[in-house]
Amino acid sequence: MSSTPGADPLAPLTALPGVADAADRARDALSAVHRHPANLRGWDKTATEASWRAGRSSAAIDGGSVELRRDGDYDDPILAGAMRVAQALDGENADQLTAVFRRAPAQAFARLHVLAAADLVDDPDQLGRPRPDALVASRLDLLSQLLTGATSVPAPVLAAVVHGELLSIAPFDSANGVVARAAARLVSTSSGLDPHGLGVPEVTWFKRVGEYRDRAAAFATGDAAALGAWITFCCEALEGGAAEARSIADAARSA
Repeated sequence: MSSTPGADPLAPLTALPGVADAADRARDALSAVHRHPANLRGWDKTATEASWRAGRSSAAIDGGSVELRRDGDYDDPILAGAMRVAQALDGENADQLTAVFRRAPAQAFARLHVLAAADLVDDPDQLGRPRPDALVASRLDLLSQLLTGATSVPAPVLAAVVHGELLSIAPFDSANGVVARAAARLVSTSSGLDPHGLGVPEVTWFKRVGEYRDRAAAFATGDAAALGAWITFCCEALEGGAAEARSIADAARSA
């Protein structure tokens, strides 16, 4: 993601085959679900259900359980972390985390890791601390610059890049997948692409988990075709996530 000084480092990505159209479709699908009758006033119910589905699917992508206990506790540490993250991305909690994300993305990444990895590390001092690696630090700094104004690409493209980069650099010793997917959700909410967090792209990523892993691995190579394929794949997931949100809203309206 290098560029000349002053240039938008992500601008070339929007010219890759299929990317602009995929981003437009994702934006239109999410915009439409926000106009669903059930979401004009009762969007908070859709958002809560969406966050739960997102948490379960995100855990499952990383091999975690999807079994939710009635007492609110979870036997599986991956699921427990993913659901803590889901709770942080729902309702008033989401407003707080989104505000942090807008001004200090690295702090938001650290907070997400604290939530996601609390049951996965032996040393609590590891929580929220990126690996002490110069390359990790420089790429996290670049992501922070992108998220605080260094790019003007469409939000679906930026969300895909943040997601792919966090998977690629694996800045923490654990729970990088849950953190990466949550960061992508924060791009969607903070940018206004999906301001209420109604979409559930995680369901599509889980249903197509083999493709998800293959495309993420290819993204890490930096090959232009692989970058375009990852971005369009993530946009397709946003479209699928909007359809999931619509099904939630339809159920709420008919209840």
